[in-house]
Amino acid sequence: MPALHNAAAVVTGSGRGLGAALAIALADAGCRPILCGRDPTGLERTAATILDRSGVESTIIALDLADAGSVSAAVAAIRARHESIDILINNGAMWLERGSEPHTSAEVLGVINAAVSGAYLLTQDLLPLLHRSARPDIVTIGSISGLPSAALQTAAVPFYAAKRAQDALADGLAQMLNGTPVRSLVVHPPYLDDAEPDGENWRLSPERAKGERATTRDIVEAVLFALSRPRHVSLSIVVDADNGGRFAP
Repeated sequence: MPALHNAAAVVTGSGRGLGAALAIALADAGCRPILCGRDPTGLERTAATILDRSGVESTIIALDLADAGSVSAAVAAIRARHESIDILINNGAMWLERGSEPHTSAEVLGVINAAVSGAYLLTQDLLPLLHRSARPDIVTIGSISGLPSAALQTAAVPFYAAKRAQDALADGLAQMLNGTPVRSLVVHPPYLDDAEPDGENWRLSPERAKGERATTRDIVEAVLFALSRPRHVSLSIVVDADNGGRFAP
């Protein structure tokens, strides 16, 4: 993808799962990944995979989105290494499942702060670096849980509410940045089966039939599609599925 060649891409939550797959796919497309997350071991593993696949050296930044101090430190570290960034993918979030016991205050505050407060502070503080780019994009990885028509399914109410707020965050950024070169893009995944690049689930994902769950690959390809559109086009994409989608019981 020529439009992504040499783009500096910040990916939060890139130590595992969807975030790692996004970072790997962006590096494959020619980007220079800036890996952010709470798990240094996971970040190192993602960086090693990227180096092995594409020969690209990744920047690794410690980041806990639920901690405002950690967000500030991460921004300072990114600014020290990069004069500009081209892509910010707000993927980092905490999953919280519904259960029979009350959630702790740490769980509730953690899931909401990571998805909303931390994501907003990170975006706000990195906007000056995005404004220095010739092709600046912010991508919010939301969730079908953030859509008004979505069923609660197994999500806890704080997660459900945080994802609804995250959708508003992406929409608010789009309005705030209207008339500037910065696009605010959003992709809403359903419940997913994990798939790692070069893994069996990744290879077989395009062969799944209607009624089967979506995979990590489906979301990665939706993000790459949105990023590679002409600059006058901004996309909000809902990736749905019968199993784990908006209307699943």
